[in-house]
Amino acid sequence: MAPFPTDLTRRDALAVLGSAAVGLAARNFPSFPQQASGDRLDNLLPAFSEKSRAILRRLLADPNYSGQIPVASAFALSQHENFGPEKLLLALLPLAQSYSQAPISNFHVGVIVRGASGALYTGANIEIPGQCLGFSVHAEQAALANAYMHSESAVIAVGVGGAPCGHCRQFIEEMSPDGDILIVTPQNGTRKLSSILPEPFSPKDLGMTKGAFPVPEANLSLVKDSPDALAHAALDAARKAYAPYSKSPSGVAIRGASGRIYRGSYIENVAFNPSLSPLQVALAGLIAAGEPYSAIQAVTLVEVDGAKISQKAATEAVLGAVAPKVKMQIFPARA
Repeated sequence: MAPFPTDLTRRDALAVLGSAAVGLAARNFPSFPQQASGDRLDNLLPAFSEKSRAILRRLLADPNYSGQIPVASAFALSQHENFGPEKLLLALLPLAQSYSQAPISNFHVGVIVRGASGALYTGANIEIPGQCLGFSVHAEQAALANAYMHSESAVIAVGVGGAPCGHCRQFIEEMSPDGDILIVTPQNGTRKLSSILPEPFSPKDLGMTKGAFPVPEANLSLVKDSPDALAHAALDAARKAYAPYSKSPSGVAIRGASGRIYRGSYIENVAFNPSLSPLQVALAGLIAAGEPYSAIQAVTLVEVDGAKISQKAATEAVLGAVAPKVKMQIFPARA
């Protein structure tokens, strides 16, 4: 596979976004877009060739679609559109943005990240109606969490319509403390995270030698074994949690109306506040796959018995807003 060119000028970026007919700050979207296919995909990506839109239609029509554009598809898109990897990130932003859930701000943001494998991952901002703003998930977080739940070894680049806020810069720093992740925006082209986050508070400041990637795997088991498939899915998510500061791994599993199970691992941050709860990560996966909150049928939380922190209260609060009729199950785990 030939390497992609990586140069991206401000003029290139603005041309890509202009041809996509998208304003990436605040655009009106329905309360939930469903999967962007057919005419909707044509409207979102009007400058894309029919070959490229056909690739995306096939991906979105797959009942197992999860907000991931596999390596082969990403390469084919770049070839059909004659885009380098950074241009492709920006060109696909309207697709990611269309999944935004922003009932409080009506400020819709989409992000595409590129993993070390070459696969692309979508993410959109998520606001929880009626709940405090601290439960919101920024689009950068959603896309990075998507890559994390697909067990990427690293994230290479983050494509976003404007410079990430400080909250997100801190979260991105946790993904790769060397500051080498590329931030791709239409205004400023491609820059390293280190250039927009000088003197960061980093995992290295607390003695960590690496960040959240590559995804860890802990040896956890249920205190009482259960045949419940959702409990084992949540346990699998808890095993992959990144919790080096609290030492409190946890995981959530959501069953949707289609029977699909969405896993969410706790992803911690050295600054604490940008941490993502396992339910936030699972909800980001649900939304990236094109399912609405109303599809949630069952939710299970697995966390270590007697850990320093518990996800129970936060999970119940968010769940009460998005799926009030669903009663969460909790299974304790042990190392």
